[in-house]
Amino acid sequence: MNYRKRFRVAPGSRVSLRRIDPGDTAGVRDKDKAHAQLATGIERLEREQERLYAQDTWALLVILQAMDAAGKDSTIKHVMSGVNPQGCQVFSFKAPSSEELDHDYLWRSTRALPERGRIGIHNRSYYEEVIVTRVHPEILAHERVPHLKASRALWKQRFREINHFERYLVDNGIAVVKFFLHLSKEEQRRRFLERLEKPDKFWKFQPADLSERDRWPAYQDAYTDVLRHTSTSWAPWYVVPADHKWFTRLAVADILCDTLADLDLKFPVLSKAERRDREKLRRALERK
Repeated sequence: MNYRKRFRVAPGSRVSLRRIDPGDTAGVRDKDKAHAQLATGIERLEREQERLYAQDTWALLVILQAMDAAGKDSTIKHVMSGVNPQGCQVFSFKAPSSEELDHDYLWRSTRALPERGRIGIHNRSYYEEVIVTRVHPEILAHERVPHLKASRALWKQRFREINHFERYLVDNGIAVVKFFLHLSKEEQRRRFLERLEKPDKFWKFQPADLSERDRWPAYQDAYTDVLRHTSTSWAPWYVVPADHKWFTRLAVADILCDTLADLDLKFPVLSKAERRDREKLRRALERK
């Protein structure tokens, strides 16, 4: 199955989240087979990451966005389980600090960009500035930007800025891939209840989760607009169904592998002179 083709948001398309099934598993029904496929994907991802690290030319920025309880943390945990920790950096972005509010909205993400040879994962990102601020326009008052008002013009401006920023990243060797984990409202309710019932998950639940749930339609509209205006040929969005975590992980791993494969990563090749020097060193070492 080509998950990239199935779940990719085509640039300029009139995507509608209401028409995308959060419970879709692309015909995969056997969880045991899915776990086996995920294991294969993790092994493949490990090989691609080794080449990425060794070549030290490209970096990969992975952005994860979703409603609460969609499984961003567990997706990172399971999909990246086989990757060398030296080659992966994970950042989770919460409400901006006072220092971050003293800078432009892209500043804190820019500071957390992956180095060449590494995979950087942003659990939430600068996209919060066209999602949460749209649902909660009162947040803009704290951003200390002159003449900043919630309006259609502001969201279009920020869509344009984000597209240009991601184009800049790709032009400078940072590939960008973006996932929206598409969760149904009913499945979110079930997972919230599970958090309240299990002692090892209770800490994840926050009272604000319920009030945010009341704003579900507003969030869906905000995400739909983001997908329509910022899925580009250079930084595509993938809407991955999230009602079944085992499938979400499988699809994300597969898309990441294909994205890295497109970079044509290779281990460095020694020149003739370097090979001669290595041979001299090998012979010298054998004599010691």
